[in-house]
Amino acid sequence: MARAARPGGRLAAYRALLGAQARSQTAYRTSFLVDLVGNVGATLFDVVTVLVLFGVTRELGGFTLREAMVMVGLSAFAFATADLLVGNIERLPRYVRTGLLDAVLVRPLGALPQLLLLDLPLRKVSRAALGLAVLVVAVASAGVDWTPARLALLLLAPVAAVVFFGSVFVATATVSFYWTESGKLANSLTYGGRDFTSYPVTVYGGWFRAVFAYGMGFAFVSYQPALALLGRADPLGLPAWVGWVSPAVALVAAAAAAAAWRVGVRHYRSTGS
Repeated sequence: MARAARPGGRLAAYRALLGAQARSQTAYRTSFLVDLVGNVGATLFDVVTVLVLFGVTRELGGFTLREAMVMVGLSAFAFATADLLVGNIERLPRYVRTGLLDAVLVRPLGALPQLLLLDLPLRKVSRAALGLAVLVVAVASAGVDWTPARLALLLLAPVAAVVFFGSVFVATATVSFYWTESGKLANSLTYGGRDFTSYPVTVYGGWFRAVFAYGMGFAFVSYQPALALLGRADPLGLPAWVGWVSPAVALVAAAAAAAAWRVGVRHYRSTGS
């Protein structure tokens, strides 16, 4: 069994992995720049879709365009950033099938950080930057009555949303330890969650809203923080303080994802490669 690396040695190793990825992905600068530009498409499409909807209606789920765009900005930035930092964990099924995970596990480094740095998609940084721009413009034009508490929430809520989406990526990837063909199931929660959080949850109804918005916590990515920032009462009748708990929800999600990862790694059986 490999000996555990010292903390300083681990950090140096992670920096080396990240540096190697940066050098390899930027070696062909023209191609990298084209990828940077092309990767804004997904975020841009989400924004355009909402604008098209408001081209035929003045309100969506009881919210105006400016209010809805705050939710779009939170969702777009959070998902794009989580996809940049953690999204390549969705390749875990391939790593399990090919035996690459075996090589990762015998190194004296954390398995999850190694997997995240194996192919960090730096080209996706443009998507995160566009999401941040959408959020800044949306908040600036929404007429928010700023208070110190709302300023703090504006800083914390996007970070909490990134942590939440990152936790979803990791938690759904752990299914690969038991079922290597779980990619579509994972995508339904990650990319489906992105689509779900791009709109006010009031446009959904019945059990679907109850399960996704509050059972799984997706309402705390954009909808509830946006209500708190805008100073709006929840049309669903929940108390105002619910809009401020997104950081706590993100911590719970991160703890659950970490526990699922640890159990999955212990369950994993080597391919023998």
